[in-house]
Amino acid sequence: MLVIPNVTQREYIMPLYTIINDETNEMEDLFCSYDEMQKTLKEKGDPWRNIIGMPALVSATGNVVNKTSGDWKNLLQRMEKGSGRGTNFKT
Repeated sequence: MLVIPNVTQREYIMPLYTIINDETNEMEDLFCSYDEMQKTLKEKGDPWRNIIGMPALVSATGNVVNKTSGDWKNLLQRMEKGSGRGTNFKT
């Protein structure tokens, strides 16, 4: 459940915190200040805690080799040729 108060453009941007109940594995997302999140945790009681972590970031999509220069691909081909017989080296 995402709890978002009425926000105008002039208000400060608040972070999104995820809290979890360790007994029931129920999760809630809170859009609030750190102090408000701590207050909510105190009100909810002991089984609730903040999940600490970084959000997942997508830095690239697709095959990295396809996005590299021709020089790198040529180097990989030379490595494959020079790797010896019976070596399982794919470029």
